[in-house]
Amino acid sequence: MEKQTDSKLKAVSSSSSISHLPDELELAGHIPPTEEEMDTLRHVPDKINWSAYLIAFVELAERFSFYGSTIILVNFIQQPIPEGSKTGAGGKNRVSGALGQGQGTSTGLTTFVQFWCYVTPLLGAYIADEKWGRFNTIAISVLIALVGHIILIISSIPPVIVHPKGALAALCVAIVIMGLGTGGFKANISPLVAEQQRHLRPFISHTKSGERVIVNPTLTTSRIYMYFYLFINVGAMVGQISMTVAEKYDGFYLAFTLPTVVFLLCPIVLFFGRNMYRRYTPQGSVFVKSIKLWSYAARGRWSLNPITLYKNLKADDFWESAKPSNIPDSQRPVWMTFDDKWVEEVRRGFKACTVFTWYPLYWLAYIQIVNNLTSQAATMVTHGIPNDVINNLDPIALIIFIPICDLFVYPGLRRLGINFTPIKRITAGFLTGSAAMIWAAVVQHYIYKNNPCGDFVSTCQDANGNPIISSLSVWIQSGSYILIAFSEILASITGLEYAFTKAPRNMKSLVMAIFLFTNAVSSAISEAFNPLSTDPRLVWNYGTMAVLSGLGGVLFWFSFRRLDAEDAALDRLGEGHFES
Repeated sequence: MEKQTDSKLKAVSSSSSISHLPDELELAGHIPPTEEEMDTLRHVPDKINWSAYLIAFVELAERFSFYGSTIILVNFIQQPIPEGSKTGAGGKNRVSGALGQGQGTSTGLTTFVQFWCYVTPLLGAYIADEKWGRFNTIAISVLIALVGHIILIISSIPPVIVHPKGALAALCVAIVIMGLGTGGFKANISPLVAEQQRHLRPFISHTKSGERVIVNPTLTTSRIYMYFYLFINVGAMVGQISMTVAEKYDGFYLAFTLPTVVFLLCPIVLFFGRNMYRRYTPQGSVFVKSIKLWSYAARGRWSLNPITLYKNLKADDFWESAKPSNIPDSQRPVWMTFDDKWVEEVRRGFKACTVFTWYPLYWLAYIQIVNNLTSQAATMVTHGIPNDVINNLDPIALIIFIPICDLFVYPGLRRLGINFTPIKRITAGFLTGSAAMIWAAVVQHYIYKNNPCGDFVSTCQDANGNPIISSLSVWIQSGSYILIAFSEILASITGLEYAFTKAPRNMKSLVMAIFLFTNAVSSAISEAFNPLSTDPRLVWNYGTMAVLSGLGGVLFWFSFRRLDAEDAALDRLGEGHFES
């Protein structure tokens, strides 16, 4: 069965993708490779266009504002306002705070932020693919998010912050509006940056040493997303560090205002670079037609027996019956205004969406750095560093290791003939995320052992009401953050790459949004684990996340390992014809 599917894909790819090249490739004077050359020559990525860097800078500014604002939400919600402070600033020796709602409420609201910001991309993707296009959707979403930022500032100004209920209400409104803008932005910025690459088909080139190589657009996409992710983390790191310092010494109003100022760079850069970006016109009704196509292919395959149903829906000929060439003109539905190649593209897009099935179990581990690990740091010796600065070890590690992976690790593996496919990388990412949670569980165990209040360290106080913390240094958290960073390189960046390369061009925002939606599913699941997010159950919390992420990696591998054999053929599928 696997061999039949693979040979079928190769037949499509060889006839549609390699032998029939777009004009831009022929005009550039590049030579298309043969099937033999595709299998024997070394593959390398292309250079990245300046327009891609401009879009990545817009993402940097947006992530600076988003993470700069949300990193301080834990303290803003959880901790009470320090005595004598009107801005929530804690100063050198106290933890900043405002609303005093406790760790449970804090974890619940920050988890909702994650959930909401990864549900709304589905709406943003639909609007972009069907109506406005990616660029216009991004521009409008930026304006919506800006309104949310302004309301967030209002929730933290001194006259409001002293009224916790009113400040909490304003905060909730800001979260909802910012999430709407973030969703429209995130679903479309990732496809837009990858669309800036110059060549969409492989071609033969030569290295400086004279070696003949294949410039592979799939590897170019991978490189673009590596550095796109680097830009994300530069913005996140600078935003988080600077805002936590502003929160600690000046208060929350300044820590929410500065990200808004940086966010204003987004519309400016988008406007001045508008004529440089490669844009595609939305074709309308793409999502509806893809669902109709799947429903048409599923006709006559339904069964009350779940095993029979699964086999029927996974059959090799599932999509063949829905190809226009296999349907007589007199019987062809009026909505079937596309060719066989587009059906193959949709088939590939559906495969990508199924690959994302197990991602929520990975994100459960990742989400811990947003809330529980920040709270864990508050119970350790921070040496005067704000507790919500420590998680910047994650973006710092990413900034260091992304170029190392792109320039040395991945090319080295290709030179050795090791095909480190997306499926293998994602599996390794799950397992690395599990290792990060094991580290966190061990750290939490020793925090409990090195505190006079034992398993109730978060609420431990002396006779004067001052917090008593563990004697352990906060830097022993480093292992968790570094391991999470490696897991992001392997699982998160590869997920972005997989969503883009496997989706039809006119559905790229939608498939990307489905990938992002797995974050929302994970956030919803993690709400069920909120009872574990308080003392004395935090060791169980991290241990549970370790088991779930590790189990997810094992299940992922056994579910999709066969796709390794199809990966290259899937990438070589040609672009189909579609009419709205």
